[in-house]
Amino acid sequence: MIQPIYLYGSGVLRSRADEADLGKKEELTQLITDLKDTLAVSDGCGLAAPQIGVSLRVLVVDGDVMTDVYPYLKGFKRVMVNPVVIQESSRSCEYNEGCLSIPGIYADVARPESMTVEYYDESFSKVTETLDKFACRMVQHEMSHLDGVLFTDLVKPIRKKMLSGKLQSISKGKISTRYKSKIK
Repeated sequence: MIQPIYLYGSGVLRSRADEADLGKKEELTQLITDLKDTLAVSDGCGLAAPQIGVSLRVLVVDGDVMTDVYPYLKGFKRVMVNPVVIQESSRSCEYNEGCLSIPGIYADVARPESMTVEYYDESFSKVTETLDKFACRMVQHEMSHLDGVLFTDLVKPIRKKMLSGKLQSISKGKISTRYKSKIK
């Protein structure tokens, strides 16, 4: 079911999400379906459970929407339950990021250029995977949501100051989106 996406200023976006209970497979399967359905109508490439108001460590990414810029992402779709970074590259790279919870704002963010992550997939099988390039970026961005960190927290201080007025407007509901959204 399509859920509203919580916007900047919503408390759920600022708290560390709880580990998902793998014993509650029916509930998790419904959450995964809700995340996929919501992402599909929002024109984004990733969505974390806190963005739909559920404080659990679950995320989905879909690289197909980015294949015009990054052709290697064709078919890159992941569901990650309780993802944990096992190893990160010491080298970082900058990409321009945006976020469904912070509509209309984009900024360069430096993150590790590759990482190895361990998670449970959609069928609740344990997976260890090494990611790089924009696939890594998408997962890192969504994993930040699971820790209550937004991409605007990671930008250079001068850029953060420049964005503060726009962020305040979003938190006051002075924004429109093409998808269902809310602030709580």
